[in-house]
Amino acid sequence: MAGAAESFHALLRAANALLQKRRYHAALAVIKGFRNGAVYGAKIRAPHALVMTFLFKSGSLREKLKSIAQATYAHSRNLAYFVFTYKGLLATQSRLQGKKIPFHSFLAACIGGWLVFGDNNPINSQIVMYLLSRILFGLSRLAVEKGYIPQPKQDPFPLVAALVWGTVLWLFEYHKETLQPSLQSSMTYLYEDSEVWHDLSDFLIYNKRTDSK
Repeated sequence: MAGAAESFHALLRAANALLQKRRYHAALAVIKGFRNGAVYGAKIRAPHALVMTFLFKSGSLREKLKSIAQATYAHSRNLAYFVFTYKGLLATQSRLQGKKIPFHSFLAACIGGWLVFGDNNPINSQIVMYLLSRILFGLSRLAVEKGYIPQPKQDPFPLVAALVWGTVLWLFEYHKETLQPSLQSSMTYLYEDSEVWHDLSDFLIYNKRTDSK
């Protein structure tokens, strides 16, 4: 037992020494990026899938738990693959060119996005749309910072909020099929299900009656 413990501590010391070597930093960063992508994807998707599944999906408890596990795994796997691909391509370009330039990030992320998130499925679609909204805000701020558009005299956010909500409710009311399924489910619950009730039970306590009255 003592010999096994000694061997383990020796292995641990060797691993820690390896992690401190600068020459392996790029390769180790790719590996840790894969790890962080997997963990972060699970942390983000698991609670979201849990809430959305129990709020809007029907089926047995086993089916719901399976759906949550599949969504969490898919998000975690895709994010891990993307970070691994992105950081690997970034390190390769920097090594080949001798330095890191901004275009390296763009090209590496484009390739990673095509390979990992190019499949048009509900999870990838949700991630891409989440990023798109952040990109639009980021590019708007960058345009002001660089002087491409003048600094607004008033905060433009109220106008943006009005246009976003006006557009999404118009789409929901008249072109519902254009919206993502999870958004359709949320809006159906909020704006359509609130139009229907039979008595106090499904007016205040439940959204829909579960009996056969």
